[in-house]
Amino acid sequence: MTADVWLPIPADEIEGLPAPSESGLDYRFWDGGRDFPADPADCAFYVVPYMKGTDVAVRPLAAMTNVRVVQTLSAGIDHVEPGLGSLPPGVRLCNARGVHEASTAELALALILASLRGIPRFVEGQRLEQWHAGFYPALADKSVLIVGYGAIGAAIEDRLVPFECARVARVARSARTTERGEVHALTDLPALLPEADVVILSTPLTPATRHLANAGFLSRMKDGALLVNVARGPVVDTEALLKEVETGRITAALDVTDPEPLPAGHPLWHAPGVLVSPHVGGSTSAFLPRAKRLLAAQLTRYAAGEALRNVVLTTG
Repeated sequence: MTADVWLPIPADEIEGLPAPSESGLDYRFWDGGRDFPADPADCAFYVVPYMKGTDVAVRPLAAMTNVRVVQTLSAGIDHVEPGLGSLPPGVRLCNARGVHEASTAELALALILASLRGIPRFVEGQRLEQWHAGFYPALADKSVLIVGYGAIGAAIEDRLVPFECARVARVARSARTTERGEVHALTDLPALLPEADVVILSTPLTPATRHLANAGFLSRMKDGALLVNVARGPVVDTEALLKEVETGRITAALDVTDPEPLPAGHPLWHAPGVLVSPHVGGSTSAFLPRAKRLLAAQLTRYAAGEALRNVVLTTG
């Protein structure tokens, strides 16, 4: 008896997948196109197409009456959550922990350094043949606050180590202690924000974190502080952010925005002190090899009846 596996990467490009003849898995390629590759009711293991949005992610879910696993290729699961209510009980939802940490942390550091050291001004100056000499902020001796201390937040701290920051504070949903020190609860943010020169958002998008960086949050940031968002756009209240950056009191570097993609004419494009990158934290040359290794490992475990990794919830 066979079971369909829907993959957004052709099976013959993924080394290490269980052989169909031995595992009973039948691989179907679907990257979000209009037509499904087979009857969704026959799908047992659904790998969600990467970076195709919520509409594509949830389109087949209601018809997947026999699905047992939904695997994302992103760290966040917010794009599939709207369709989870249509799934049968007992379906495991797994994320892509281990795939995006290095790339996202790398971009977070790039955004921080570019913003502090004035790189956008230099690029514009080169275009206009203008020499913008002077003193610019350094990351050295700055106090950094990481809001969302999961795998990506920890990877960001790993990369901050050589930069001689004065302090790195960590915030997660609940307080705990790590090898690097204390992780504060979200309730500690009001006391921590005024002390931070750089505030990095790397938290999942949940009802608790939607508009976490609202007017109150932003008003508590110190004058001259930098807000970096590599989480999800709606973690920041865009209107509240615009009001702050337009005064010049704080600056921002955003890999994600709300709305997204950022439409032409939106005021964030030209807001003073704002650097925008087009949601490319995870979409680098490191993605595909790591995604393939994750899928091969997960499907090998699935075929052997072993526990899957990265299970974030089970429908019920």
